[in-house]
Amino acid sequence: MHNFFASRSRRLGALALLFAGALSLQAPDARAAFPEQPIKLVVGFPPGGGGDLYGRLIANAMGRTLGQTVVVENRAGAGGNIAADIVSKAKPDGYTILLAMSGNLAVSPVLKPQSLPYTVPDDFSAIGLILEAPHGLFVGHNSRFKTARELLDAAKTQKLTFASTGTGAAAHIGMEMVKHEAGVDMLHVPYKGSGPAITDMLGGQVDSFFATASPLVGQVRQGQLRLLAITGANRNPAIPDVPTFKELGVNVPVTQWYGLVAPAGTPEAVIKVLSNHLSQALATPEVRTAIRKDAATEHDLPMDKFRNFIVEDIARYKAAITPALQKEISQ
Repeated sequence: MHNFFASRSRRLGALALLFAGALSLQAPDARAAFPEQPIKLVVGFPPGGGGDLYGRLIANAMGRTLGQTVVVENRAGAGGNIAADIVSKAKPDGYTILLAMSGNLAVSPVLKPQSLPYTVPDDFSAIGLILEAPHGLFVGHNSRFKTARELLDAAKTQKLTFASTGTGAAAHIGMEMVKHEAGVDMLHVPYKGSGPAITDMLGGQVDSFFATASPLVGQVRQGQLRLLAITGANRNPAIPDVPTFKELGVNVPVTQWYGLVAPAGTPEAVIKVLSNHLSQALATPEVRTAIRKDAATEHDLPMDKFRNFIVEDIARYKAAITPALQKEISQ
């Protein structure tokens, strides 16, 4: 009897080992199968906006190589923070990802960390950076200012104004950096959208407008607006005649950027798949052409490099927030 049970125990043990081996063989196959269903890309803009266009561009390009549809879901509101909150709380399986941007992953964490329903970077897994677009200082075609140097020099002796699309937005903070670096004081006039701001600037109610450059490059080319200078380290090939603030001795490195992140806890193997396909998308001529035509620049920074980029950008904005500026934003 003892031999029977011993023999039976050995057979069960052997079967258990075979079963465990089968599972270990299946695990890599299961991971390699990602994605097995469509992926949802949550975008914090309404359809047709600048960020939405970039989101759809990347979704289409990645869908072709992933072999699964990447579906854009627009969840506009709160400057992109609603979309970020949704993704931070989504199942960490790679099937819900976010079009992250400087506003919801760098500026908001600096301005309102206590009230923000998510934490950056801890609540997200970085997939990769997509692009950077410079911010720019605009005046109307009828402005007396022909160069940024003329405007900044005038601001030292005159009370000039600048418009933005909202108090505490990335561009507003960018212009505050310009003011600090140039040693000038200009009155901030916030607007709800670029349309009203540009109308008032052309009408003489405000002297200038500081905004992300890419959406307005068309109006510059048509002669309606004049772009005096842009942020960033280098001139942009799409607008080669426009100097950087850095050339003027006003070093303002911040840009409007877009990237992809997933919820924290998403398996690294899944993040690698998504990151690799994002890199493939950014290498295609059609994606590069679409990004570059209006003075943005694709920037392939995968995974940990993108995470470090976000952390560094948060530090840049933190350094720019003075107590007076924090008070203005909080009102």
